[in-house]
Order: sequence, then C-alpha cells, then structure tokens
Amino acid sequence: MLIFPAIDLLEGQAVRLLKGDYEQKTVYSDDPVSVAMDFKTQGASCIHIVDLEGAKEGTTPNFDVVTRIKKESGLFCEIGGGIRSMDVIEKYINAGLDRVILGTAAVADRALVRASVEAYGGKIAVGVDIKDGRVAVKGWLEDSGLDAFDFCREMVGLGVTTLICTDISKDGAMIGTNRELYRDLSKEFQVQITASGGVSTIDDVKALRAMDLYGAIIGKAYYTKAIDLSEAIEVAK
Repeated sequence: MLIFPAIDLLEGQAVRLLKGDYEQKTVYSDDPVSVAMDFKTQGASCIHIVDLEGAKEGTTPNFDVVTRIKKESGLFCEIGGGIRSMDVIEKYINAGLDRVILGTAAVADRALVRASVEAYGGKIAVGVDIKDGRVAVKGWLEDSGLDAFDFCREMVGLGVTTLICTDISKDGAMIGTNRELYRDLSKEFQVQITASGGVSTIDDVKALRAMDLYGAIIGKAYYTKAIDLSEAIEVAK
C-alpha cells in the first residue's frame, strides 16, 4: 500500500480544514514546497495535493505552487480541486502532474469522465467524497443526492481505475478512519482504492494495509506529528 502525504493549498499556504469547513482552517506552512521536500526526506514516493480554493471556485489559483511541488520534489504527484474541464486536465498533465482527480466534475459531467479516461487512462482518478453514505460536491459544501456505492459503480463502468474515497465526517478530526467503509469498498470494487480521512494512527495504517488497499492519504496526522511518516511508509509496505 502506498502512503500519500497530503498538501492542501489555500492562498499559497499548506493548510488543513476540519471536516472540510473553510472557516476551521489551520495554516501549517507558508512554504508548501519545503513540506514536499520533507515528505521526500522521510521516504515518500508520492504526494496528494488539493487546491482548496479551486475546489470551491472551479479555478486553478494555486497552479504555480502545484507545479513547483512536482518539479522540485520529483515525486509522483496527484492533484485535485476545481478540475472541471478538459482544458484544466490538459494544463496539469502537460505541466508534468502524474494524476488528475475529478471530484465535482465527475458528478456533474459523465461525458468529461469518459473523454478524459479515453485520453489519459490511468492518469485520471475520481475523488468520491462521502458524507452519510452520499456523495458531496463543491468542496464538500453540497450534497449531490447520489448514493456513494452506486456512484463508484458508475465510475468503474466508465473506465476509471483509481477511486480516492474520503469519509468527510472523519477528515481532520483525528478520531480514526472509517475501516468498515474501506473494507466494503475493497470487497465491492476491483480497482485502485485510496483511503482518505481520519488516518490518524499507525494502527489505522496497518488495518488499511491488511485490506490490500492501493493507498492511504495522511494529512493532519503528519502535521500534528501524531504519525511518524517514515514509519507509516514502512508499515504500509
């Protein structure tokens, strides 16, 4: 299992939100590139990046920071947040990003999912943000009304091979991850599943590894030093 340490970008800073609430923001660094370099020092091979402003607005305000993280770290970088058109997908991939994550766009525009998968294959992932069993959109601010498992089934049917599933109720809360959810997802879908939200202890990492998941995202637990990143990477192997 791969560990994806996370950098959430807001106004060029590395921040964390509590349960996706933009009013509950903690700034961890004014220099996200240095955060990425620390990930590399601790043995990370990949980074999960989210443009939080982009997620809310459907734009790419942190594009320059994202490309610097990729260029200077040299690690595998996936990016999500506000990617809602083929133009933006191409912009990131042409800039060297390794994987682009569709969130709100995947809910709103199945044709975009189909076209992007046809064009870029495994470089396209879908982020499934789950709240009370349903898919949330627009930076987690709105309920789409779609059942999360039905939506995942549809995405796999469109050729998506990587699903990044976040339990919003656990995200940034440091109360452990939703193991039952990921166990059910791993049984149901034969694609690459990355767990996100609430991965806050080494035991969480061990439990997810035992499910043979593709990846796990570590966010707040890294910044608060609740998890030693190098240890988590070793345990995940």
